[in-house]
Amino acid sequence: MYPVSPSAYDRAITVFSPDGRLFQVEYAKEAVNRGATSMALIGKDGVVLIAHKTKSSRLLVPESLKKIFIIDDHVAIVASGLIADARRLIDMARIEAQRYRYTYNEPADVEYITRNVADTMQLYTHYGGARPFGVSLIFAGVDSDSRVFETEPSGSYTGMKAAVIGSGKNEVLEFLEKEYEDNLAMDDLIELGFKALKKIPDMKLKSEIFDVGFISKHTKKFEFLPPEKINSITSKL
Repeated sequence: MYPVSPSAYDRAITVFSPDGRLFQVEYAKEAVNRGATSMALIGKDGVVLIAHKTKSSRLLVPESLKKIFIIDDHVAIVASGLIADARRLIDMARIEAQRYRYTYNEPADVEYITRNVADTMQLYTHYGGARPFGVSLIFAGVDSDSRVFETEPSGSYTGMKAAVIGSGKNEVLEFLEKEYEDNLAMDDLIELGFKALKKIPDMKLKSEIFDVGFISKHTKKFEFLPPEKINSITSKL
C-alpha cells in the first residue's frame, strides 16, 4: 500500500487527516491571522469595539473602509480575514436580528445572533463543494448585560471579556491578560485598547486608520467615536 501524501487531505473539506485535522479549516484560520487587528472589550459602562483599517495604498480614501458593522441598535461586529466572506455573514446576522425583533417585538440576545451565524459557519466545514468562511467575527453588544463573543472559521464561538482577532492578536492579548480590568470606564477602556495595539510592531495610532465604537449599558445604542475624540486619546500615548 502506497503512503498517502498530506496534500491529499487538502482536496476535500470533509476528509480528516490521520491525526484528526481538517486542513481547509486551518487554512481559513490563517486567512484570519493575516487580517487587520480588531478587538472588543467589556467595561463597567458597556462595550467598546476597536478596528484597525489597513491602508494598502496612499490613493485609498480611509473613510471608505468600514471595519465595524452595526447589526442592530444594541449589537455590532468587527471582522478579520476575508471581508467579502464577512459581508455575507453580517447580512445574515442583520436579517436574523430583524426577524427576531419582528416576531417577538423585542431585541434578540447577542448570543442568539452569534449562535445562528456560528451554526452557518460550522455547516460550511462539512459541505462538499464548499469551503469554510475565511473570517473570524467578534460580536459585541448589550442585552441584559454587556456581551462579547468571538467566532472561528470552524463555527465554534466563545464568550469573552476581551476578544482580539487578526495579525496582532498575540501581542495584544499578551498585554490585555496583564492589564485588563472589567470595571474600567469607557474612556479608560478605549485607552487600554490603544495601549494594547501599540504593542504591535510598526503600529501607528492615527485616528484615520481606526474605527472605534461603543454600546452603553444605559442606552443600549451603538455609537461611533468621532475622530477628534480618538485623537485626544491616542495623542496621550
